[in-house]
Amino acid sequence: MFRGPMSMLCSVDTSVIGAGVRRGGVLLKLFGLCVLSGVLVASLMLPAAIGAGAMVNETTSAMSRMSDSLEKARMPLTTEVLDRDGNTIAHFYEDYRVPTSSDRIADTMRAAITAIEDKRFWDHNGVDWQGTMRALATNISSGSVEEGASTITQQYVKNYLVHVAADNKMERHDAQATTIARKLREARLAVELERTMSKDEILTAYLNVVPFGNQTFGVGAAAQTYFGIGPDQLDIQQAALLAAIVNAPGALNPNTNPDAAKARRNEVIERMAEPNNNFRITEEDADRAKKQPLGVLSPLGRPPSSCVSAGGSATNGFFCSYLRDYLNEAGFSDKELERGGYTIHTTMDREATEAAKKAAEAQVPKKSDNIANPMAIVEPGQNSHKVRALVANRDYGNDASKGQTAYNITTEVIPYGSGSVFKIFTAAAAIQQGWNPNDTIPVPSEYTTYEFGHGQKWTVHNAEGVASGRRSLRDALATSPNTGFVWLLEQVGLNNAVDMARKLGLRDSLGRKVDADGESDTDKKITKAKDIKRSRQGSFTLGVTPVSVLELSNVMATIASDGTWCPPTPVESITDRDGEPVEIDEKPCERAIAPRTAHGLAQGLADDHKAGGTSHAAAEAAGWSRPLMAKTGTTQYYQSAVLVGATPQMAGAVMTYTDGPPYDGICVNGSAPPYQCSDTGGNLYGGTIPARTFYPAMKKVHEGLPVKQLPEF
Repeated sequence: MFRGPMSMLCSVDTSVIGAGVRRGGVLLKLFGLCVLSGVLVASLMLPAAIGAGAMVNETTSAMSRMSDSLEKARMPLTTEVLDRDGNTIAHFYEDYRVPTSSDRIADTMRAAITAIEDKRFWDHNGVDWQGTMRALATNISSGSVEEGASTITQQYVKNYLVHVAADNKMERHDAQATTIARKLREARLAVELERTMSKDEILTAYLNVVPFGNQTFGVGAAAQTYFGIGPDQLDIQQAALLAAIVNAPGALNPNTNPDAAKARRNEVIERMAEPNNNFRITEEDADRAKKQPLGVLSPLGRPPSSCVSAGGSATNGFFCSYLRDYLNEAGFSDKELERGGYTIHTTMDREATEAAKKAAEAQVPKKSDNIANPMAIVEPGQNSHKVRALVANRDYGNDASKGQTAYNITTEVIPYGSGSVFKIFTAAAAIQQGWNPNDTIPVPSEYTTYEFGHGQKWTVHNAEGVASGRRSLRDALATSPNTGFVWLLEQVGLNNAVDMARKLGLRDSLGRKVDADGESDTDKKITKAKDIKRSRQGSFTLGVTPVSVLELSNVMATIASDGTWCPPTPVESITDRDGEPVEIDEKPCERAIAPRTAHGLAQGLADDHKAGGTSHAAAEAAGWSRPLMAKTGTTQYYQSAVLVGATPQMAGAVMTYTDGPPYDGICVNGSAPPYQCSDTGGNLYGGTIPARTFYPAMKKVHEGLPVKQLPEF
């Protein structure tokens, strides 16, 4: 039987243990620890004692595999999100980590952590038997657990298994359970690691994985969180505080329990000045350091970990939210994004975003009661449609009293239509069938048809101020007569107009699942597009269908791209933690319509901002002078209005709508903010608030870009 210092210590104190039982059993627990230590010693020596049996070989092989994993630790890392210019706009993480190499860890940090956690770190081989015996003697004599014996190597093993290897709560629980089996595994792995890694490698790995509280792991993240500096800049008192927190991150939180944190910090500083430390400080340095305040940042310097609290979330939040949804759709799970350590270069243009945000709020203040004003900007292209801005008068957040919303009103399908904007799809179907923008259509003051529904009579009137009489398709798109487009829809076919809308970009708006009444219902099999066709909804051309602001912008980008549809992408490129490019599974671009149709449509939409067009007043007030294709729309009860527009370089859409009860129509009174005014009326039009938002924003976005003409038909 193995007899050594450990077993002798245990046998010497059994009488004390008996007394301990009478004092409530505290010492009995310590006796258990003593027995556990003996088991560990015996287990660690077992392979040498019994030779290379099958079980030993299997165990040793498993330990080697695990130690190799520990040596090459692939810790969960923070994903960083950048705008098109490389500025950080968001972080995704479960736990905040900043990987730190050995040469970027200050010697003060090495001194602090080894002094308080493992003074003999540089001398033992992974398990400190001398320290274990000393701890047992101290604890038994005091009648309480006052001193631990786990080495930094053992602590690294435990923290790796808990915070890196474990995938769920059960695995994390098992990795830190107080059992002989766990201690045995940790000890064996620690010894194995000491054979394969240098001391500096182990200490660096430990300092990269250990928790420092406040959702912060590793010294690189801790230095930033608590002091806003790099780990190579830590002075004595800062390093000592971080080393102190490791002991009990919750109880020693310097923000919530500063007195306890300072007391523990000063204890660390005193230990740093003791003899035989590899990185010893002087008594004078220790005295000065103990007199210093904690110096912790308030608020902490840890970056936020969600789109709601992302830096600049008022302007970046909607884009960040769309990016995350887009990546989820492309196969990146939230867990992968929060642990993968990716660097995501996005398409977000900060200047365009700020210009659009300013314009949206200028027309509808963020705290306006029940009125939203989102805008999306997309850059056309043959190979991609890059999303440059997603903003609203609302900020992205959870506090409605501050004018915030966590619903992505820039990209989700809004429960209102875009009015006469949908006449674009009827016109596009006509041009595809051979019509010319200069061909004329009849525009009576009243038009009755039996073509739609199930053969019921349907009579349509024009909006106030729209004169009757024949006019060109180009003129009709600028002045927007209802009667003319219902007549045209009869000629080109409802199904063709619906298909055109989907091709040009309303993929989600028309692809969502609906029930028999046309309301959203994911349990049903029919799409909104099929529902419109089945029920013969002639009102489709008048824009009663719920839409997404981003998709409306992408419709214009498709037209500006000679008829090429691409998914509106927020991603420029992605690299992994090693800097290697990561492919993303995006939908491919496709030829939606022929260039001839796109060019004819561009020419047909070229007059809306000119004299007589529905957005002329707003364009003139903003000083707009570039060629532009545009269209406005308003729904029947003035609950929503839209302007869509595009140059060859940039496309955009604005939708002003009522987003809260009582969901009344919206009134506009000069330059004053709009307001809800009636359940049946109002005077909101696409040429008012949406146009007044669109033109100033897009004018700023186009600064410095050459003036380009629309394509000839």
